[in-house]
Amino acid sequence: MRATFLFLCLIAGFAQADPRGDELAQAADRQLHGHGDSESRLVMTLISPRGETATRELRVRSREQDGAERTLMIFDTPRDVAGTALLSESGPQGEDQQWLYLPAVKRVKQIGSRNRSGPFMASEFAFEDIATPYWQKYRHRYLRDEKCGVLDCHVLEREPLDENSGYSRQLVWLDRADKLVRRIEFHDRQGNLVKTYTATGFQRHQGRFWRPAEMLMVNARNGRQTRLAWSGFRFGIGLAESDFNQNALQRVK
Repeated sequence: MRATFLFLCLIAGFAQADPRGDELAQAADRQLHGHGDSESRLVMTLISPRGETATRELRVRSREQDGAERTLMIFDTPRDVAGTALLSESGPQGEDQQWLYLPAVKRVKQIGSRNRSGPFMASEFAFEDIATPYWQKYRHRYLRDEKCGVLDCHVLEREPLDENSGYSRQLVWLDRADKLVRRIEFHDRQGNLVKTYTATGFQRHQGRFWRPAEMLMVNARNGRQTRLAWSGFRFGIGLAESDFNQNALQRVK
C-alpha cells in the first residue's frame, strides 16, 4: 500500500505544471497571435550537405478566427511544384488539421495525425512544424537563463501533449527582452537530438507584430538544411473566411 501511495505521488509530481515555464510560454505565444490576418512572401532554400541548393518561392496567408488560426501556403516556383498548396488549421485545443493540394492529380489529401511528423515538401521542416504553435499543447518546464549569442535568454523544455508528435521534447530559447523564440532543439521519441531551428533578423511590423526575416532548420543526422527567408509582410488586409477551406485549395492563384 505504501509503495502504491509513493508511486501515485510521483505521478502527481510529474503532472504538476511549472508556473514559470507556462508564464514564459504564454508570453512567447502572445508575440505570434492577435494580428487578425496577414500575407507574406517566402523563399524556401533546400541545402544539401555538400552545399548544393534548390529554391522554391511561396505565398503565405493566415487568418485568425474564434481563437484559432488557419494558414495557407502556396508554391509558385519551380514549375514542378507550382500550385501545390498546404492548408493548416491550429488552435489551443484539439488536434491540428492539415490538407495538401497536389495539382498534378488535382486532389486534396488530408495529412493524418500519424503522418504529421513526416517532411514537408522534402524540407527539414515537418508538417507539424508548419502549424502555428499554441502554448496549451505542451507541458512546459523552466530550466535556466543563459546567453544565446549576444542576447540573454530563458531556456524552457516543452513536451508535446499530442501522442502522435514525432518529438519527445523540445528545448526552447526565448530572449529575455521580447520573449521571441530564437532557437529550438528537437528531440525524437528516443530522446536523441534530431534537428535545430534558429530564427534571426526579427523586425517589428506596424509597431506590434514581431516576425523573423530568416528561419533555419538543420538536420543533426544527415547535415541537410532548410532556410526560410521571409519578406513583404502585410497585416489586416481583410482576407475572407472562404479563402481558407478545402475547396479554396483547388482554386488558389
